[in-house]
Amino acid sequence: MNILIIEDEPLVALSLSRVLREIEPGVLLDGPLPSVKASKAWLAAHPEPDLILADIQLSDGISFDIFAEYANSCPVIFTTAYNEYAIRAFKVNSIDYLLKPIDRKELEKAFYKFHQLQSKYRHGEYLLQMRELLANFAQSRKYKERFTVHQGKSVAMFPQQEVVGFVKEEIIYLLHANGKRFITDYRSLDEVEELLNPVHFFRANRQHIIQLAFVDNMRTDEWGKLTVKMRGERQEEILVSKEKAAEFRRWFGGVGSR
Repeated sequence: MNILIIEDEPLVALSLSRVLREIEPGVLLDGPLPSVKASKAWLAAHPEPDLILADIQLSDGISFDIFAEYANSCPVIFTTAYNEYAIRAFKVNSIDYLLKPIDRKELEKAFYKFHQLQSKYRHGEYLLQMRELLANFAQSRKYKERFTVHQGKSVAMFPQQEVVGFVKEEIIYLLHANGKRFITDYRSLDEVEELLNPVHFFRANRQHIIQLAFVDNMRTDEWGKLTVKMRGERQEEILVSKEKAAEFRRWFGGVGSR
């Protein structure tokens, strides 16, 4: 069996490959492919695999963009860091998904389902379901462009163009271009991240989400620590987590085209 892995995090891809070889002895793995562009090129030049494991968030966009153009008839198992409520649509269309960090037992269940329904993927029904999923996602996926905050006893609203980012310090603050912090009603940065366009915003670490338009520069010290300097009256410096550093460089270098 041939499996194509589409994943832009090398360590995740390495771990996934190891577990796949344990679950499916003799499997042939292709990839990992880190981007929408690389995946489209690979699929155009190679025979269709038996199965695709695709991360949703890639270095230059989302993997749905791949399948919107590529008329595949093989099954796709999506991997994602999204909270479960955000991906209920996958269940409706019988498309398997795995939440990160990927659990071995869940991966085994996904493969059991794959083998049970393997013949289904050779028919036009599956392709129609996939196209329906992509169409529904494209229609429903709208990113937030205005953000409500508390300003004294009143409520204010700021457009995306004025938002430097968000920070978690017991509660979630919006960082404004004027250097001030405003209290929001968000319960977690995960919730905020769901609402933001990944082309413009980046989750730098567990405490910070930053907007590309306000990144002044980045620097790496002799120990490999990556720090980002943000524009604004405070000119804050934010540490990018070690796990996110490579992804940030691609995002920053690609002018936000994740």
